[in-house]
Amino acid sequence: MAERDNRRGGQRRDNRRDETPEFADRLVAINRVSKTVKGGKRFGFAALVVVGDQKGRVGFGKGKAKEVPEAIRKATESAKRNMMRIPLKEGRTLHHDVEGRHGAGRVVMRTAPEGTGIIAGGPMRAVFEMLGVKDVVSKSIGTQNPYNMIRATLEGLNRMASPRSVAQRRGKKVADILGQKTEAAPAEAPADAEA
Repeated sequence: MAERDNRRGGQRRDNRRDETPEFADRLVAINRVSKTVKGGKRFGFAALVVVGDQKGRVGFGKGKAKEVPEAIRKATESAKRNMMRIPLKEGRTLHHDVEGRHGAGRVVMRTAPEGTGIIAGGPMRAVFEMLGVKDVVSKSIGTQNPYNMIRATLEGLNRMASPRSVAQRRGKKVADILGQKTEAAPAEAPADAEA
């Protein structure tokens, strides 16, 4: 009897272990603010969290509370509500170079060959890791404020277009979009020869 109960308990524990959370989260910044009142100072905390499934979805959120864990929980919930899908090339890098801006923040993101890794600083690195990007070269120009850096990064990523979306918008096939460069070069060569 006891043996059977242990087996059941063991199975339940295994089932819980198999349930991996759908999203990974990264705490980017935590800020302590104080309010001076009659009796002294009251402290509050603001948290900035980036959440993603590491397969092309990412979001960020901020939360404020009197305690750190509560602020992080609020920020995580806010990030999950504000998720966006970003198309990735081969599931590891960006489709093309892109620039993002927000306020005084400006970020430049460039596609990179396999094995490059994530070359990015602080808040931008968190976004790329949660997004599932493996190879990228990026640079933050301007503000070092993590809120604006993340907003600029996401604004740039949001403007990125995959060949599939461009083909759909133009009413063409993906092969036509990708093959335009290779077909255009030989066509121009005879025209130059005639001239």
